[in-house]
Amino acid sequence: MFHPAPIKPTMSYETLAQIDVRVGTIAKVEDVEKSDKLVRLIVDFGDHQRNVLVGMKKERDNPAEIEGLQALFVVNLEPRKMMGEVSEAMMFDIGYADKVVPVLAVPERSVPNGTRAG
Repeated sequence: MFHPAPIKPTMSYETLAQIDVRVGTIAKVEDVEKSDKLVRLIVDFGDHQRNVLVGMKKERDNPAEIEGLQALFVVNLEPRKMMGEVSEAMMFDIGYADKVVPVLAVPERSVPNGTRAG
């Protein structure tokens, strides 16, 4: 039986406003060689593309099935180096932190790439 985790401490609206969440289309999913977890997403944010490394190899039989889908990404995190590559955003998923097989956080219908959440 699933039991939701405790709610995190409250934060101010000013703190929340610092997080830049945008919609992007996953244009391509590529394997990160030498990694048993990571794949590289090429994500279109409308005015530019970014590489986003995500650990979904063990979560999906076919990570390429998400190509063409829109999803939510945090775009103002510091770039992070993993397996010798740089990830330029963080993809939102639902479930990973609770040990539930993750699913993408997606808009209910198509919106322009780069649209902000919030």
